[in-house]
Amino acid sequence: MLAGGCFWCVEAVYAQLDGVLAVENGYAGGTADTADYETVCSGRTGHAEVVRVRFDPAKLTLGQILKVFFSIAHDPTQKDGQGNDIGRQYRSAIFYTDEEQKAVAAAYIAQLDAARVFDRPIVTEITPLVAFYEAEPYHADYARRNPNSGYIRAVAAPKVAKVRRYYGDRLKV
Repeated sequence: MLAGGCFWCVEAVYAQLDGVLAVENGYAGGTADTADYETVCSGRTGHAEVVRVRFDPAKLTLGQILKVFFSIAHDPTQKDGQGNDIGRQYRSAIFYTDEEQKAVAAAYIAQLDAARVFDRPIVTEITPLVAFYEAEPYHADYARRNPNSGYIRAVAAPKVAKVRRYYGDRLKV
């Protein structure tokens, strides 16, 4: 599970990559009784907006998923927010499901830190996934279905364009 701000934007980034089988929006880090969009948006539930990226490991590795996450999907140096979306629900986090995922994520961040890729420290949390709560159905494929939304044009569309520019060889046909 990846948390990198608004799940609409992160979903739009990954949905276009070859090897991605499904991208599901949801919530992680809180409880089931408060896992709904309006309550999570309050910033008081402990949830993060997340995307579950299901991928074919024969076509795409976790390392490649993380490369896109750190290079395009979000700003890993902004604590508790992304751009104008402020609050813990928009934090940068990787929710892992096993020790291998945890190790890969930690090693990837260590490499970025060692290479001084960013001007500020990476604040991405690496946290065990306790539960995933699927978001309401209207959030699914939101950016593709609402391309004229001001928010989508301003935030998601530039990220989608970057994926096409920098990872054009990895796009679905």
